[in-house]
Amino acid sequence: MADFVQHLHPALQALIRVVFFVLPSFLIVPGLIWWERRLLGWMQDRIGPNRVGNITFSRTSRFVPSLLRGKKFRLFGLIQPFADFGKLIFKEDITPSAVDRAIYFIAPGLALFPALALGGTIPWGPYPWLTPVADVNVGILYIMAVSSFGVYGIVLAGYASDNKFSLMGGLRSSAQLISYELAMGMSLACIVMATGSLKPSAMLANQNGPLWGLDYPPFNLIQNWNILTPYGLVAAIIFSICMIAETNRPPFDLPEAENELVAGYHTEYSSVKFAAFFMAEYLSIIVYGIIWSTVFVGGWHLLPFRFDAMAHAYPAFGDVWNFLDTLNGSSLLAPVWVIAKACCVATSYIWVRGTLPRLRYDQLMSLGWKSLLPFATANLIVVAIWIVATKVSSPIIGWVAVLLSAGLLYALYKAINRLNSANRPNLESRSITMVDEPPQRREAELVDPAPAAT
Repeated sequence: MADFVQHLHPALQALIRVVFFVLPSFLIVPGLIWWERRLLGWMQDRIGPNRVGNITFSRTSRFVPSLLRGKKFRLFGLIQPFADFGKLIFKEDITPSAVDRAIYFIAPGLALFPALALGGTIPWGPYPWLTPVADVNVGILYIMAVSSFGVYGIVLAGYASDNKFSLMGGLRSSAQLISYELAMGMSLACIVMATGSLKPSAMLANQNGPLWGLDYPPFNLIQNWNILTPYGLVAAIIFSICMIAETNRPPFDLPEAENELVAGYHTEYSSVKFAAFFMAEYLSIIVYGIIWSTVFVGGWHLLPFRFDAMAHAYPAFGDVWNFLDTLNGSSLLAPVWVIAKACCVATSYIWVRGTLPRLRYDQLMSLGWKSLLPFATANLIVVAIWIVATKVSSPIIGWVAVLLSAGLLYALYKAINRLNSANRPNLESRSITMVDEPPQRREAELVDPAPAAT
């Protein structure tokens, strides 16, 4: 198979790679919608999403075979995604008369494009002849650039709808993307600096080395997954928050807040065009989950263990280590592990949606500019200090420098917060006085009125 693909024309090779990435992503979307309904139903104690579509055959009807009478088949809500799909496809497509028709019809496609193009540089298996679509040297910059295009479809949809609520949703989305994309870029810059490459494949290869770069037990028995490093853990948390905001998912769904903006940027959309926005959101969740798993948790590797080093250290269990090594990085199971990790990320999306309320707009901006961006910048400084200390001395001294610099940065952050609170003027105490007099006093005045003043 590898030889056959490699001898094809480059255009055909690219087409095959695109199909092998895009088609499974589309197939996962209905399953993700079904899983979100079921999980939210469990969290919110609603039985409908978990029981809809069950089939129960009559006990008395003569048209039912005797083997099926009284039988009940549970479909666990699987009918609901198909019902949603049928409703969106066959629903009447209404186009308001006052919209800008050209932009109105282009916007859903622009919203769907970044979700499909984001994963172009992400490898999902150990076979370079099939994945990624393009292993370019600026893969992370490509991801950041394409993710910026996601806001164009939303802003243009709000602008073209000739609706003040839709326009407000589009403007909110643009401000939200600017606020959180900076912190996302800084969190990825930490991994880029530690890896020394902008290629996601190089980041993945760097995670196969010994933990923290220490080549002695027990560190050399564990893979250097970025989330297992101090700077990688901070970067992973920041990136997780930012990717939820990038996909406009709760609690960052301000562009489509139904209690404020009806439905926001897609208020005037229906049928297939609304389905395009709906599908773009879920595709983005899947693709961001794949990116997160590749950058932080070892990509297609299931467990963070170096079984080859274990086989060398403990040869008595050599067959066991070799089997686990094959299972951990098997070419056949590699896509399964990538999809499983992406589904875990999608589950965290659903968990956050069912747990946290929607943020106010000022809270959303404050979190992005006052917390995430300063922490991501401080984390980048810590990584730079660690690299310099490691190059000059040894990995152990480098990690000592990391701890010291992290403590200094935390002290600086607290000092700045104290300075801001000291300069903030205190608000004076205020009380509220009722205009109307209490009823008891009014009745007393009616019975025994006070003498008139002279």
